[in-house]
Amino acid sequence: MKANELREMSDEQLTLTLRETADNFFRLRTQAQTERLDAPSELRKNRRLIARVKTVQRERELAVANSVAKETTEVTSE
Repeated sequence: MKANELREMSDEQLTLTLRETADNFFRLRTQAQTERLDAPSELRKNRRLIARVKTVQRERELAVANSVAKETTEVTSE
């Protein structure tokens, strides 16, 4: 899943995607430890998807913080 696709999702969808991916990553790590993992590349894909989701969530947090800071600055300067 690309970052652009993640940016189009709602906050709830992102949270759900993160939770599902983290659960899947945990299962894959367990399989890797017991040497039953079929596709080791799935570990990397899941790890990167988790990072992408967290990055998009952080971008949204910063955008909200910046808009609040601008509003506060505008109100105090008047």
